[in-house]
Amino acid sequence: MSKPKVAIIMGSDSDFNTLKPCIKMLKKFEIEPDVNVISAHRTPENAEKFAKSAEENGIEVIIAAAGKAAHLAGVLAAFTTVPVIGIPIKSSTMDGLDSLLSVVQMPKGIPVATVAIDGADNAGILAAQILSLKYDYIKPMLKEFKQDMRSEVEAKNEKIKQEAAQL
Repeated sequence: MSKPKVAIIMGSDSDFNTLKPCIKMLKKFEIEPDVNVISAHRTPENAEKFAKSAEENGIEVIIAAAGKAAHLAGVLAAFTTVPVIGIPIKSSTMDGLDSLLSVVQMPKGIPVATVAIDGADNAGILAAQILSLKYDYIKPMLKEFKQDMRSEVEAKNEKIKQEAAQL
């Protein structure tokens, strides 16, 4: 069976550094990222074409990241039934609140799952969780990931307890 494919669409190449953790997370779960720059405002025809052909091109989840007006995720979601996850990108104007509201406040019938401002890691994890419903090999990797997080917190707890005892 081939690897599942997730599209990562950024509104500008300036968003790439923010999205690197998402790309790494997808690869960790053996999911193929298809990375593109498409602007909802400067190349709307490209956004429409990409979204309309996503399913036939093997895309099973779309992750869309944009700042400021941040209409990219919603525009893509308007043209496809493939699940869309929006990442609001922190902007200089309102610290990303403008982006968050643009991504999360979608009208009825055009849902976009939304993660935190600059929440690239969570977008990758959410995509993996969605795909694990179809690709069973992802489930144990997700469970191991959660266990690793638990172990890290437990180790930090013990370290803090030791440091506090020495005060």
